[in-house]
Amino acid sequence: MTTDIIVIGAGPAGVVAARRAADLGARTTLITRDEFGGMAANDGPVPVRTLAQAARLLREARQLSQYGIVTSDPALEYPRLLARVREVVSDVRTHSLRPEYLQSLGVTVHEKAGTARFVDSHTIETQAGLKLQADKFILCCGGRSRRLPVPGFDLTATHSDAWALTAVPSSILVVGGGATGAQVASIFNAFGSKVQLFQSGPRILTSEDEDVSAAVAAAFRESGIEVREGFGRVESFDATPGGVRMNFSKDGTQDSAEAALVVVAVGWVADTEELNLAAAGVEVNARGFVEVDSHLRTSAPDVFAAGDITGRLMLAPQASQDGFVAATNAAGGMTETFGNQVSPIGSFTEPEYAQVGLTEAKAREAHDVVVAVMRFDETARTIIDGQTGGFCKLIADRESRSILGCHVVGERAVEIVQVVAIAIAARMKVDDLARVPLSFPTYAGILVRTAYRVAEQLNLDVGWQAYQPGD
Repeated sequence: MTTDIIVIGAGPAGVVAARRAADLGARTTLITRDEFGGMAANDGPVPVRTLAQAARLLREARQLSQYGIVTSDPALEYPRLLARVREVVSDVRTHSLRPEYLQSLGVTVHEKAGTARFVDSHTIETQAGLKLQADKFILCCGGRSRRLPVPGFDLTATHSDAWALTAVPSSILVVGGGATGAQVASIFNAFGSKVQLFQSGPRILTSEDEDVSAAVAAAFRESGIEVREGFGRVESFDATPGGVRMNFSKDGTQDSAEAALVVVAVGWVADTEELNLAAAGVEVNARGFVEVDSHLRTSAPDVFAAGDITGRLMLAPQASQDGFVAATNAAGGMTETFGNQVSPIGSFTEPEYAQVGLTEAKAREAHDVVVAVMRFDETARTIIDGQTGGFCKLIADRESRSILGCHVVGERAVEIVQVVAIAIAARMKVDDLARVPLSFPTYAGILVRTAYRVAEQLNLDVGWQAYQPGD
């Protein structure tokens, strides 16, 4: 039996694509290799944020005495935490993703079908024995951790393996100082592991503003994480009686480090290896991601792709937007294109960090910029909560007064940046943001104070804000 559209992958991109295709009247089938919800629900933001919440609660419990609350020292019971993670993942899958809603729209859902592969340009088969045909396909298969071509790599673990641990390891060596590696390091440091974080480049979090990278690295070191930036290159991994040894070199000098567990988080690649894309005429680019045009159509006219598999912005909200665009074009004609969306990015480390827009360095390449910084030890809410480490940086164009970027390190950083994303999307000028009377005392209020500092440098009249205390 032939259907109109088959969506492969049930993460954020796939779920939205299936719903959109069904809304447009297409007979739609959704196939997922594993659990419904993809990495985001089962292996990414949902379980990771749950673990990060446990780390936050441990930190907050240690603050109780500052507020006159006397308790015994908090202790982590890891099996109970894992039970909570499973409960959260199940609840999100059931109540937020709602697979039964897709089925009510007429979408046929095949869950845990195993890996799918193309037989020809209109036929796929799966490990579970399904053989299905469709007029069009939308590939939403996501990505996987990049492997290192070095001896002994199979002794290492991925971030997925780290989240699946049944006990907290005594020590962890994390290779890769990007967002994923930083999260692994931060969470297990809070849980009591001795953590070493290795970054081959000169700084961790290379996609972040340089001030953010420096602040997070300093906070990590202060918390007990050993941060090794610019360590060189990995040569091999060896098994030891106590775990795994990483052998590395720099400028001809050999060195090594050891831990009970080594987690490698050095990038993300498209999960296309077993799809047999050649049978469908789908081409990949030099980085191994599926090549798409502005309509998210691949080199095969009846195959579209959305989300991480395209290698663009590999984030859940952007994957959802991709799914909508791809399904609209597959089911309703080539009417939608993806644009340069405002894309806030953040991570639930300790401390949190987040950004939207341009870094200061990138902004200076094309703009005459004005930059203001508000430290967290200058604002009422952070002082009240005892969370005075961190800052908010706002970048604006001097001539147009447009907000170019915002970078935050500290408590609620991810939430603060969402407000700036809305302001940028609404094309607010920096002095417009400075005039918004946000509630006091709040974390978001830091933004208005920072915007006022930018406006002050531009000699702009921001009315009542000029009379606010603290400046």
